[in-house]
Amino acid sequence: MASHIMKKGAQGGVAMEERVKQIKQQLSTHNYKLTPQREATVRVLLENEEDHLSAEDVYLLVKEKAPEIGLATVYRTLELLSDLSIIHKLNFGDGVTRYEFRAEGAEHHHHHLICLNCGAVDEIIDDWLGPIERRVEKEFDFRIIDHRLTFHGICHRCKDQVKDPEKLIGSKVT
Repeated sequence: MASHIMKKGAQGGVAMEERVKQIKQQLSTHNYKLTPQREATVRVLLENEEDHLSAEDVYLLVKEKAPEIGLATVYRTLELLSDLSIIHKLNFGDGVTRYEFRAEGAEHHHHHLICLNCGAVDEIIDDWLGPIERRVEKEFDFRIIDHRLTFHGICHRCKDQVKDPEKLIGSKVT
């Protein structure tokens, strides 16, 4: 995989505890508490940070740790974390909202490569749109807060298997 593509690994040990502590502090700053239910949700997101989980995915994983938690609680927690910019909501054009953590100190959201064959989601950590943003801001007198860019295609794992990639376009991208 090219050096500019990032696959995040699951959080473990000290790194996990440090991230939970940071999130607790972010919640506290906005007068929210890290309840046991919220903590279970945060830990599932951290443990599966390499994935782009849907609310239902998060719920099923949280339920393994905290069987008493309800789907509505998980949805509310995800909404709160999103409202506080702790996590991002993602839509890859398939009608399912997914979630991921906002990179610490990142000015912008990173970009995604979505494989139309296997569904893999790879991340581009470099922000190549800086010059375009500056031009748009100048020419249109428009202050850009953020941007998102998603490329749909065939990943390096599938490129030799897919003989006619054009057939995948209508079936997987809406």
